[in-house]
Amino acid sequence: MNDVSEDDTKPLRVEDADELDRYIEKHDRLLVDCYTNGCALCQAIEPVVGNVARATDVTVAMVNPGEDLSLVERYDIRSVPTLLLFEDGELVDRMADGFRGTEAVVEFVEKSSGT
Repeated sequence: MNDVSEDDTKPLRVEDADELDRYIEKHDRLLVDCYTNGCALCQAIEPVVGNVARATDVTVAMVNPGEDLSLVERYDIRSVPTLLLFEDGELVDRMADGFRGTEAVVEFVEKSSGT
């Protein structure tokens, strides 16, 4: 696990499936941004997920499934960026429609939680 202190208002950087599993288990609500290096849309959505971390009660993590290909199969990642929303350890929703602004992602998170 990263030695960086955890700050729930900033996205956590996750290295692989094992580390992601620990975060899913640790946090009641976790939004995972699946990205790849060199992806312009992924770079554009990074500040958006940071805004979502500050605007909601969800913890945000970022993972590059290209670094651990088991994630691609496990979560059926067909394109990036893909956002995965976990609640109580279960995948409850996904957003895989390319770049979306802060308002749309906050709405996605809040709709999925029923708040």
